[in-house]
Amino acid sequence: MATTTKPVQDELSPDTAALTASYQNERNKPATMNTSGDTITNTENDALPEDDESQYPTGLKLWLVLLSLCLAIFLVALDQTIIAPALGSITSEFDSTRDIGWYGASYLLTMTALQPLYGTIYRLFDIKMTYLSAVFLFELGSLISAVAPTSTVFIVGRAVAGLGTAGIFSGSFFIVGLLLPLRKRPAAFGGVGALWGISSVAGPLLGGVFAEKVTWRWCFYINLPIGGVAMAVIIFFLRVKKPDSELAGQGRMERVMQLDLVGTAIMLPSVIMLLLALQWGGLEYPWSDSKVIGLLVGASVGGVVFAAVEIWQQDKGIIPPRFFKNRNVFAAMMFAMFFGASFYPMVYYLSLYFQAVQGNNAVEAGIKLLAFLIAMVVSSVLSGVIITKIGSYNIVMFVETVFLTTGAALIATFWTDTPFAKWFGYQIIMGFGTGVCFQAPIVVVQNCLPQELIAQATACVQFFQAFGGAVFIAVSQTVFQNGLITNMLRDAPGIDPAVILNSGASQIRQVLERIGRLDAVEEVLAAYVLGLRNTYYISVAAAGCAFLVTFVLDWKPIKKPGAVANKKKDEEVAASSDETSDSMDPSKVQLEPREKA
Repeated sequence: MATTTKPVQDELSPDTAALTASYQNERNKPATMNTSGDTITNTENDALPEDDESQYPTGLKLWLVLLSLCLAIFLVALDQTIIAPALGSITSEFDSTRDIGWYGASYLLTMTALQPLYGTIYRLFDIKMTYLSAVFLFELGSLISAVAPTSTVFIVGRAVAGLGTAGIFSGSFFIVGLLLPLRKRPAAFGGVGALWGISSVAGPLLGGVFAEKVTWRWCFYINLPIGGVAMAVIIFFLRVKKPDSELAGQGRMERVMQLDLVGTAIMLPSVIMLLLALQWGGLEYPWSDSKVIGLLVGASVGGVVFAAVEIWQQDKGIIPPRFFKNRNVFAAMMFAMFFGASFYPMVYYLSLYFQAVQGNNAVEAGIKLLAFLIAMVVSSVLSGVIITKIGSYNIVMFVETVFLTTGAALIATFWTDTPFAKWFGYQIIMGFGTGVCFQAPIVVVQNCLPQELIAQATACVQFFQAFGGAVFIAVSQTVFQNGLITNMLRDAPGIDPAVILNSGASQIRQVLERIGRLDAVEEVLAAYVLGLRNTYYISVAAAGCAFLVTFVLDWKPIKKPGAVANKKKDEEVAASSDETSDSMDPSKVQLEPREKA
């Protein structure tokens, strides 16, 4: 019996035998998902089902859909950078330098809180209507900010805009994942990153021009027509698959009940309490004050309760616990958080350096930021192309986080008289290290998870990026003000630091002239730079942590374009070899009419 089987195996070529064994092993593998448990069994070493490119749209339809997404991304990216050179004008009108941290933190706070919830909403409800609703919320927030009579109303407008941005961010990347095969997504994300960079370049220039020539309010009015065009294109051209068939019979309330509203309701006030404690501690109140301690305790308790709710909810939670058990997904979320903690404070406080310390107006500050932003555009395009070409994101993430950390460290050496060559060159280094960081963690989760988890995972990555930005913008505001106050009391005695904090960032020299202390301008500017350095140190540390996270990621290749075709060939070879083996198996031989005869 045994002797009849062995010769057949010997007749198979080594390559065919290897393909057969590979196919059999793949066929006998356990399912990629343990739907009843908490762990994603498909992690570092297990392959996901191959990506069949024939199921994706092509041609003009695809490009029109991508255009609609790009318009929305352009809208959001423009909004995030257009405000930086206008901060001086905004704080001057509202006398609110103390509130600068909240201009960014309020926006990132609501974006943070809603990111993971949007991931579930996109899975349960109509994708197109959800996306349009997000764009509408962003437009509403922009309108509120544009007409704001006070700093408080302005902050509310930024918070409402953040609600919409959360859905635009997670929705755009999720929809791209539905439109393109995995191997093409890095290039597409690179293109989105390039568009982000282009709008980032246009943002500071437009913000500076509006602030100087018209009014800073046009920084937000401009979102209204752009948003209108984006919504029109989305309405007419965006065609995406409806929710899964198993949801088709469920009513609206049944789907609403599947949302983790409890977790969201707990997380939002917890994050607000944390940000308030970080904002007030050491400034409005001593760290030992009962208000600050109460906020920290409340945030901690809320965090523990939120974690318990998510463990109880499991896959229905806004942040499923199973994501933390997957090495690559966990690393992607941590990478995004540290990148957000490095990038957002740097963008805000680098603009303040040019306006407050170097005395530039908003337009000049916007022009000086171009070095950073153009480098980011080039890096984003190159990294997307390289990842697609080599089929791996690890080496690109490693190299670019080295540039990110190095650039941030060099920017932290800025002084009152830093020459052109340094402030220009250092920005290029950090900008070049920024390009891949927006897209890479999303590519990671889309490469190691099945389709049904991508929406939630993408939203969670965006959540951690926004969370890192929101928390560390608040931390940066605190360390900036503490540094400014400490150094002014030491080097510029007789000048109340509150005079500087309550004035616009671009009005330091005018304020000192008004109080008759122009003789202390160098000391005050030096104190300002030392305060800003504290924020840059945060960016350096966070970038370094992102660099370390790249070592945690598994070296997992992105699927090649011929994977599906090759697999079909493998199946044919395996089937052929199975037939050959079966013909030599005595139990099968008896069933053959030829043998019976």
